[in-house]
Amino acid sequence: MKNNLYAVIMAGGQGTRFWPRSRHKRPKQLLDIVGSESMIQQTVSRISPLIPEKRIFIVSNEIHVAELKDHIPYIPESNIVVEPVGRNTAPAIGLTSLYIKRANPDAVLVILPSDHLVHKEGIFRQTVEKAKLAAEKGDYLITLGMKITSPETGYGYIRMGNIIRDGLYRVKAFIEKPDKEKAKKFMRNGGHLWNSGIFIWRADLILRMIKRYLPDLYSSLMEIDKVIGTAREKKVIRSIYSEMESVSVDFGILERADNVTVIPSDFGWNDVGSWTALDNILKKGPHGNIEQARHVSIDTTNTLIYSPRKLIATIGIKDLIIVETEDALLVCHKDKAQDVKKLVDKLKSDGLEEYL
Repeated sequence: MKNNLYAVIMAGGQGTRFWPRSRHKRPKQLLDIVGSESMIQQTVSRISPLIPEKRIFIVSNEIHVAELKDHIPYIPESNIVVEPVGRNTAPAIGLTSLYIKRANPDAVLVILPSDHLVHKEGIFRQTVEKAKLAAEKGDYLITLGMKITSPETGYGYIRMGNIIRDGLYRVKAFIEKPDKEKAKKFMRNGGHLWNSGIFIWRADLILRMIKRYLPDLYSSLMEIDKVIGTAREKKVIRSIYSEMESVSVDFGILERADNVTVIPSDFGWNDVGSWTALDNILKKGPHGNIEQARHVSIDTTNTLIYSPRKLIATIGIKDLIIVETEDALLVCHKDKAQDVKKLVDKLKSDGLEEYL
């Protein structure tokens, strides 16, 4: 039987919450945040036992393509879909679906962020296979919802509805990042899952959903579809893409469609969304410190220290993030880790682009 499963890895993000390591020209997915491999290398390695490299597509922007090729040279160059400008996930997924549907009209896509961590990779692949079978049998937009293990305020949540079949549930609602009390309530009462941002659906189905809910985007995609494979392809994509509305697939389609489903999953997932995510991933010393540096301390607890160049000495501190790079130093309380993104915005507004 023909295997119709394709991977679409979204590698266009900036990873701003990992500043100052993550930069505009070298974002989080190209860094070795966890382990010796970059996060994009780990993502490809995780899915490649299930999907051969010729059926793995990467969506990126122009400035990262050269380094991306260095990290994953085994992915065919023709499988790197280049966005001339960032327009969020709906246009990126729509454009990639055009290419894949041409190669295989029956294609099932698994949409993967390029910068997440999975501890139980075998269970992850089994879950993707289960979702693929469901996607082939029905017009389901499937998301993988993660078992809640702590009241996280940095994740979006999914409210589950009734079961449809074989572990597949309807989605009642998507819930934006809650405050601490709501997150505790979701964990205590059940019926909720973390939204992993991992999706499975057929290429033809997502294009039909774009046509229904985002008709202007669909019209633009059809103009591109006419020139794919011709000498005009790149020029037309550049012209049309810049005029597209920037919209996420979550907001544009999933929050509006009535065929959105979820498979409750538990494969040791972490979106590695900010520096504090490393508290649950990396090994801690006897005082709760994570030390990726030469570190000398007195009375220092529960602190993350990253410095590949300098000795870091600390006295009498706790619950901090200290990250040193060649041209910048971040000192931040762990409670404010999500605000690193705001700091990056401030650097931009203050005209300090050389540090981005």
